Amino acid sequence: MNAVLETIAARCEVSSFAIRTERPSDVAAREALLDASFGAGRLARTCQRLRDGRKPAEGLALTTIAKRKLIGTVRLWHVSAGGVPALALGPLAVAASHRSLGVGAALMKRALELAQAHGHGAVILLGDAPYYARFGFSALKTADLLLPGPFERDRLLAVELREAALEGASGLIVPTGARVSRARRHHAREVARPMPRAA
Repeated sequence: MNAVLETIAARCEVSSFAIRTERPSDVAAREALLDASFGAGRLARTCQRLRDGRKPAEGLALTTIAKRKLIGTVRLWHVSAGGVPALALGPLAVAASHRSLGVGAALMKRALELAQAHGHGAVILLGDAPYYARFGFSALKTADLLLPGPFERDRLLAVELREAALEGASGLIVPTGARVSRARRHHAREVARPMPRAA
């Protein structure tokens, strides 16, 4: 795993952006970025079932800031992969104005480093294999795993941060993270709701 992270570091361009832990003040900008990146139907996607009503894993909600503007986001979530503890990564999003500058790769590198430092054994995601292969992800350990909804089998990928962390993992991937209070969920929806335009 360390060799993979070193390779990622070599590929990430040095640019004028900073990665930090997400703050409550980031919510509106994060939601706007996710809407712009994935469209209005993003909350109906299968992987959203692993996030609904849950808090991200402690210390694993990250944002990228450039010139005081949020330009990237990624969060990781506690799941059980057929009874095996793991993290689910996503969504990863970068503002269109900053794509192809190494922002997404830097976010992935930092997220995986932090997950490993926190003692997590594996990370699972649903995404494009050619893109995520550079971070060590493949479908080798996910053949016997299922998501709570429709998905394309070749897009269910994983990387082990600890050897054999997903050994024998089989069955449904389900959320296990701490629940968000109802008041907090309501506040997040209100903050993320676009303001009405004046006539």
